[in-house]
Amino acid sequence: MEQMPEDWQRGIVIVAHPDDIEYGAAAAVARWTGQGKDIRYVLVTSGEAGIAGLPPAESGPVRQGEEIASAKAVGVQQVEFLGYPDGRVEESLALRRDLAAAIRRHQPELVVLFNFGDTWGPGFANSADHRAVGRAALDAISDAGNEWIFPELTDVPWSPRWGAVVGPTMTHAVDVSAHIDQAKASLAEHRRYLEVLSSEPVADQVRAIVDRGTGPIEGFPAERAVGFELYYFS
Repeated sequence: MEQMPEDWQRGIVIVAHPDDIEYGAAAAVARWTGQGKDIRYVLVTSGEAGIAGLPPAESGPVRQGEEIASAKAVGVQQVEFLGYPDGRVEESLALRRDLAAAIRRHQPELVVLFNFGDTWGPGFANSADHRAVGRAALDAISDAGNEWIFPELTDVPWSPRWGAVVGPTMTHAVDVSAHIDQAKASLAEHRRYLEVLSSEPVADQVRAIVDRGTGPIEGFPAERAVGFELYYFS
């Protein structure tokens, strides 16, 4: 297990929903913003189908507000929502184009993605949105640097150096032992969502979720760490 490269200044995190980032990756984001790095979030949906009993027209603004507050807890000031329909995202050319445009717009050296495998492990299926967004975003990293794939895009081509996927397969990691409280504060901002997700107190949910996402990683010398599968692009 290798140390994640940190000789870079700007990164973006691309995910499907509000709260995806806070299931582990937010602790790494807190580490990086603490180093003075510029991290930005790009969310494909507003998570408007995620709160039972609350119609999407009401839920979307709530979840956007929670994500913006959550981002600030770990030092992120720019949060962008692309407006795709929650729960109905398709792995399409249109999505690849929009994500390539976002990469050109933000010009990151590192792009962080969420697990887009079919499962989280034996018996636990992954979300259709996670699969579609992650796979399209991985392709969009290459698309963003090719002037001929989406010639209608007006921003200049941009090629990130790496893509890093938070998920069950890990090749690299970062020590987040000093950033657990920030990660918990970030997830706790999703209070309305968590209150509906489970009958357990929000504080207990936050503790359990962050502990699962930032535990020790075999072969990496840190008490608390976040692991990634690293892809090289340029």
